Amino acid sequence: MTIVESARLVTGGVDTHLDVHVAAAVDGNGGVLGVESFATTTVGFAELCDWFAGFGPLARVGVEGTGAYGAGVARHLRSRGVEVIEVDRPNRQLRRRAGKSDTIDAIEAARAALSGRASGIAKTADGDVEAIRALLVARRSGRNVRIKYLNQIRHLGFTAPDDLREQLRGVHRDHLARTAAALRPNRQADIVTYATKLAIATLGRRVLALEADTRRLDQLLDQLVRRTAPTLVEVYGVGIHTAAILLAAAGDNPHRLTSEAAFAHLCGVAPIPASSGKTNRYRLNPGGNRQANHALWRIVFTRMSSDERTRKYVARRLAEGKTIREIMRVLKRYVAREIYPHLATR
Repeated sequence: MTIVESARLVTGGVDTHLDVHVAAAVDGNGGVLGVESFATTTVGFAELCDWFAGFGPLARVGVEGTGAYGAGVARHLRSRGVEVIEVDRPNRQLRRRAGKSDTIDAIEAARAALSGRASGIAKTADGDVEAIRALLVARRSGRNVRIKYLNQIRHLGFTAPDDLREQLRGVHRDHLARTAAALRPNRQADIVTYATKLAIATLGRRVLALEADTRRLDQLLDQLVRRTAPTLVEVYGVGIHTAAILLAAAGDNPHRLTSEAAFAHLCGVAPIPASSGKTNRYRLNPGGNRQANHALWRIVFTRMSSDERTRKYVARRLAEGKTIREIMRVLKRYVAREIYPHLATR
């Protein structure tokens, strides 16, 4: 009798870091075939792929942090035709039993991808949505810094000498930065007035520069969002910024979200069992993408104030004894179901 041995499928795992990635290869039973470290460079990524191929046909690779340190190696693996699985950090129970090291984490990533405990396809991050995500990062940080600068202008105005304090009193927030930037410090004045005016004017010019940057970012965001998902912005309550956040959560390959339930789970609005004994109940998943969750909240908040259908629904549920918070949680789930088709058809 002739025994034909089929090719052994190999599953990989990568524990990612800033300078060095640790890779592990396991066989179909989870047995460790090898562990090796590679530099986080293009040459290192090529060596990692060749090292995996040395053990046999590569089925898939589980990578930790594909949106951070693992972005480069994930991109290189996909260019070689390898399926990349997003792997969360090892669970605490395993770390408590087996300890913590890069080797252990790499092996655990490979076994998670092999067993199906980690099954989410990683974002490709190679199209318009990745560009949208980058713009959102810059816009969000600019917004936060702008608020900080305006608060500092207000505080300096409250504590400024009398003449300067009266000059800034009652100035509306929308005009505060321009008013502050228009101040002209005079060295002939006392040192406190001069220094305070200089500080306030400097902060005002920074705010104006941030606002100009935000306008440029918004113009490009508008173009990218309308080109990527033109029907999404037609949904009631969805603006350019909320659409951009939802697109960034779904990624450039939204087909990785196999159902609207998966998208709801990603956004943290999917109910999960929370029953015990005689209590039979569900609660919302507190995890998920919090930016996407907030985008759904903004859509619901808009509809509750201006959409007649939503207002009637809220009134009916309030009469049933539900709280506003409970109603908004339900509405976020409904909105996720409504939005999913506009993402999945891209």
